[in-house]
This record gives sequence, C-alpha cells and structure tokens, in this order.
Amino acid sequence: MENSLFLEFFGATPQFRVIDFLLENRLGDFTKTEIAKGAGISWASLFNHWETLEKAKIVKLTRTVGRAKLYKLNESSPVVQKLKAIEVALIKQAAEANEMKAVITPKRAHQAVAAI
Repeated sequence: MENSLFLEFFGATPQFRVIDFLLENRLGDFTKTEIAKGAGISWASLFNHWETLEKAKIVKLTRTVGRAKLYKLNESSPVVQKLKAIEVALIKQAAEANEMKAVITPKRAHQAVAAI
C-alpha cells in the first residue's frame, strides 16, 4: 500500500494513519473498528492512541446507533484545520512538481541546457 503525501510528510505512525484515513473520508462517520481497518492499524494500536486523539479534539463522536458509537474528524478543531491546510499545500506542491516534470521532458531539458 502506497502512503499518501500526508503520511510521507508526517510519517505513517498510528495517529497519523487515523488522521489520514479520516481526512480522506471526511463525509463519513465510522466505528472505531472501521477506523482501525481503514487506517491499516490494529484495534489495539487504535485503542492505545485514541485517548490522545480525543483529548486533542481531532476526532469527535457524531452519533450512536444501537451500541455502536460513530466518529469523524472534528472539522471545527484549529488543529484539524491546520492539518487540512498542510494536506492541501502538500497536494499543490506535488501537482506543481508533476506539472514541471511534464513541461520539462528529457528532450526539452537538453534543449534548455544547450541554450544556456
């Protein structure tokens, strides 16, 4: 599984895997089991880091269905807003780098160097 730009930048720790999963799935809400599976971490690992995510107000409880509690990214958290801004900046930077690669083909790169 290839890491996202977000995980390449921050590292693929369990906490950042959870945040990355929730960033990529902003419209949904999930049980802890679904979050662990979607983030590619064990349930035990999620359990070890969950309290930190709740205390930092990165995740929030959205609803309860029967005995299942569903959570999502806390979009109103200043920390989450900054993480989203970093994600957008990383995507823009990667897009610009890819655009430059497309513009400077090997032939054009040779021509550009020859013109100098």
